[in-house]
Amino acid sequence: MKDFTFHIPTEVVFGRGTERQAAELVKKHGGTKVLLVSGGHSAEKSGLLGRIRQDLTAAGIPFESLSGVQPNPRLSLAEKGVEIVLKNGIDFILAVGGGSVIDTAKGIAIGAANPGTPIWDFWSQKVPVTKSLPVGVILTIPAAGSEMSDSAVLTNDTIHQKRGLSTQWNRPKFAIMNPELTLTLPVYQVACGVADIMMHTMERYFSPVVGNELTDAIAVALLRTVIRNGKIAVGDPHNYDAMSELMWAGSLSHNNLTGLGGIKDFATHQLGHELSATFNVAHGASLTSVWGSWAKYCMPHNPERFASFAEGVWQISEGSTEEKALRGIEKTVDYFRSIGMPVCLSELGVGIQSEEELRGLADRCVFHGTRTIGQFLKLDGEDCYRIYKDANH
Repeated sequence: MKDFTFHIPTEVVFGRGTERQAAELVKKHGGTKVLLVSGGHSAEKSGLLGRIRQDLTAAGIPFESLSGVQPNPRLSLAEKGVEIVLKNGIDFILAVGGGSVIDTAKGIAIGAANPGTPIWDFWSQKVPVTKSLPVGVILTIPAAGSEMSDSAVLTNDTIHQKRGLSTQWNRPKFAIMNPELTLTLPVYQVACGVADIMMHTMERYFSPVVGNELTDAIAVALLRTVIRNGKIAVGDPHNYDAMSELMWAGSLSHNNLTGLGGIKDFATHQLGHELSATFNVAHGASLTSVWGSWAKYCMPHNPERFASFAEGVWQISEGSTEEKALRGIEKTVDYFRSIGMPVCLSELGVGIQSEEELRGLADRCVFHGTRTIGQFLKLDGEDCYRIYKDANH
């Protein structure tokens, strides 16, 4: 087990009706004027935003609103949010939604705390983050885990690049999690969330560090829980118990608990980010469309790790190391397909890509040859091209 520091300052308030505590939590964490950040119309139509506004007003907390966050959240909207914050003297950002809304709120918080620096300078790693405004979250979609994570992803809609930023300044002050708020989600969105939750843990499980017994056991238990409850939730999105398990698993999958003492891989995320930036597809779907190809490509490098995954997650005990490893990959791909997730580019809905486009995706993935991706197996541009090519059917 490698050395690590684990600090989660996010206060979690979990259960029915907990969104009604938002105003008092804003005050508790120092907020006096709020920017309310949300997505499309669902939070408005459901009455959730109305309840939050009512409670903020009753608590004497003035607020401004910014709606319209899209999947693969746009830098331009975060920049608009910074303008609102600076113009109105806002000191707290309250996100009501899923990962895209939360990541937008994080971008606004960092941009507003550093008004002389473009937000993209932080996301492109040109400038380190040293301060941010506080962010609170009312979670409505179990998926990205951004409500407890140190990461946030933004898409620069001018140059069509998608980048992630990990910093302790991204940790929200509080996260309100009421599974009731998830019970009207479309089935496809639930399935994308299941995929994202699984992937956040698998990106940590497939680590070059071995012998990390307790962390591995936590990761395996979380994956088995998500696999079981994900199937239930996709069949019945109104199942409170299943959605409760997914909501909590989503938070734990991305707050670093399932990878402590190891080294994160996240190659599949980088491959998926290029697909999302290029084709504007759902994040979870972009991951499942290439994971099987990534796994088959990397398995010969360390079949023992894939066999361990197959044994722990899928209870595959018979066969050689390589046979177990391949069966574990097949079971995972079959599971993604069973919940309606794509497992290749044509199923992703982008069609079969040309050789030129595959090369372009791979080149952009490695920042035009200036980096490799992944830690389980470091991948260069040629490796990325071969993975995309395998998924290109």
